Parts: sequence; structure tokens; C-alpha cells
Amino acid sequence: MRDDRELLWPGTAGLMAVIALQELDETTEQRFIERLIARDERAFNELVGAYEQRVFRLLLRMLGRRDEAEDMAQEVFVQVFKAIGTFRGDSRLGTWIYRIAVNLCKNRMKYLSRRHSGEQDELEPAAERLPLSEGKGVTFGETTRPDQLVEGFQLERVVQGCIAELEPDFREVLVLRDVEDLTYEELCEITGLPEGTVKSRLHRARGMLKAAVGRKLGEKVP
Repeated sequence: MRDDRELLWPGTAGLMAVIALQELDETTEQRFIERLIARDERAFNELVGAYEQRVFRLLLRMLGRRDEAEDMAQEVFVQVFKAIGTFRGDSRLGTWIYRIAVNLCKNRMKYLSRRHSGEQDELEPAAERLPLSEGKGVTFGETTRPDQLVEGFQLERVVQGCIAELEPDFREVLVLRDVEDLTYEELCEITGLPEGTVKSRLHRARGMLKAAVGRKLGEKVP
């Protein structure tokens, strides 16, 4: 198993793969999909290299457990490989991969809930993960001075812990929008919900998160 930091902080080759696949025009992406359908091993390796750290990060945010996120990430790409022949091109390839990841993740969360084993493991140090401050709307302040680093890391852990305690439907839209910075259109495609429902659910999720963080910190969060 590779170091998690390698997954979350890909090297130059990994970043170039992400950029290359995300910037494919419709025709070029279709050719790439055809290579995947033809079981082109090199194409599949390119796909995994481009999306593995994003998928892993999403699953870690959703599940709150590293062991579960690692296992689920592998399952996501197994399902992508199996189902690529059914991809109709109604959305971008990356959005489709996210939809598979989210659906598998929600099923896993239901299973864990039924087994009474949904408790989150101790959250990883913020320094080893993509900071929540890289997202759009889930942090409450920015650490800029060295003497604030410890306080900032503690806040990151509090926020992440509160995200992990949200109900799955609210956690889903919050992570996809405010952490992964997906568009509302992409959220609708991934969740299958109309835009109005997505926005309403996101608004409620943000409110619940702020309230939860405020309770943890013993103060009102702006």
C-alpha cells in the first residue's frame, strides 16, 4: 500500500494526468472512453492515475475511516472497469466516476450503520491530508501565522469530525460542493436530485455544520 500522502499529494506526473484528462474535449474524451471499453490497459492506468487521489479523498471525507476509504477506492475502480461499457456519455467521465464512488459509499455507510460499526477512527493529522481550507465553504477562518498552526490544525480536525457526523445525504452535498468544489450541475448529475433540492440540502448542511462546530468550540461560529 502506498503512503497516503502520495495519494493525496500526487507528483508532477499525477497532476499532469489529472489536468490532461479533465481538459479533454468531447471528441478526444470519447476516443479515450473507447480505449477503456476495448480494455486498453494503458488507458485504464491513466484513468486510475488521474482520479485515484480524488476518489480516495472523497471517500475519506464521506466515510471518515481510512481503512474503509482504501478498500472502497479499489472497489470504485473495479466497478468502473466492469461498467465502462454501459457509460452512455450523458455526463463527463469524471462525473460518472464520482457517481459510482458516491453510490458505493452510501451503500457502505448503510451497511456500517446496520452493523453498528460506523464510528469514525481517529482522524488523520491535517498536515497529512488536503486541508479543508482548500475547499470553498467549510472552514471558518484562515491560519496565516506560524503561532496559529496548532490552533488551525485543531480546528481542521473539529470541522472534519463534524462533517463525519452529518447525516449521509447532507454530508454528500457538502463534501461534493464545498470540499471538492464541484458545480451544481455536477452535483445534480451525481445525486440525481433537481438543483433546487441540492441547494436546499446544501444550505441546511452548512447550517448544521456551523452549529456543530460552534458546539464543539463552545462559541458561535460566524
